[in-house]
Amino acid sequence: MRERLSTEVESLALKAIKTVHTIACALLAGCVLAIPLAAWRNEYRAAVWFAAIVAAEVVVLLPNGWRCPLTSVAAGYTDERRENFDIYLPLWLAKHNKRIFGTLYVAGVAFALVLWAHA
Repeated sequence: MRERLSTEVESLALKAIKTVHTIACALLAGCVLAIPLAAWRNEYRAAVWFAAIVAAEVVVLLPNGWRCPLTSVAAGYTDERRENFDIYLPLWLAKHNKRIFGTLYVAGVAFALVLWAHA
């Protein structure tokens, strides 16, 4: 049985996890948004790299039931379970981020493919 950590240590650990999770999310969101921009600028190699980075994240999420592994780590430090308990995002965005960024990802990749096909 794990010995209970002090509330202060748990709070610091949770803040660190939330910070890392937020940075990772921001980087992935940036990649999603960069795909069509790179394609628009005829930088298809960059668009492929951005798409591959996001695809790698999908490979991580799939076996975890579409949950980031950091969510499980954060759950060990709090009983909170709102959609944004593990990340510094507004509740509405945390709740819908996979749907929003998944749609933008597919649309961005499709846009890049169309531009590439006509290049």
